[in-house]
Amino acid sequence: MATLTIGKAVPDFTAPATGDQTITLSELRGKNIAIYFYPKDSTPGCTLEGQDFRDNLSKFKRQKCLIFGVSRDSIKSHENFKAKQAFTFDLLSDKDETLCELFSVMKMKNMYGKKVRGVERSTFLIDAEGILRQEWRGVKVKGHVEEVLQSVKEMNKQS
Repeated sequence: MATLTIGKAVPDFTAPATGDQTITLSELRGKNIAIYFYPKDSTPGCTLEGQDFRDNLSKFKRQKCLIFGVSRDSIKSHENFKAKQAFTFDLLSDKDETLCELFSVMKMKNMYGKKVRGVERSTFLIDAEGILRQEWRGVKVKGHVEEVLQSVKEMNKQS
């Protein structure tokens, strides 16, 4: 599978999403997209990150930027997580790890002294033309959403 490169087009993809939808990247042309990968629904860090995106969503909308969260959880799990946290953006289910592989976010991690394969918390900023403009890997939740928002603003100034 192709590796993503800053300044290059992100290959088109389609994924099942909350709200009984299917999201296809090419159908979102004309809008900026922040797509964030997180390990698991309803865990502390993932909940905080989602809440930060939720609480700043109006600022992203003003920048013509859509937000999508992605994990390997099922749509049913996503629907519960989204409802419980009142997320006003959609979550994509990547049970077969297609998107995780495309964005190269699967990593070996240490969990309680054991090596486990899991999702590295990462965010990707795609412009209105489908070009990857920025990526954050190994994200720490605190302050991250503000950093992404600032990058969207900078990107919009340049276009």
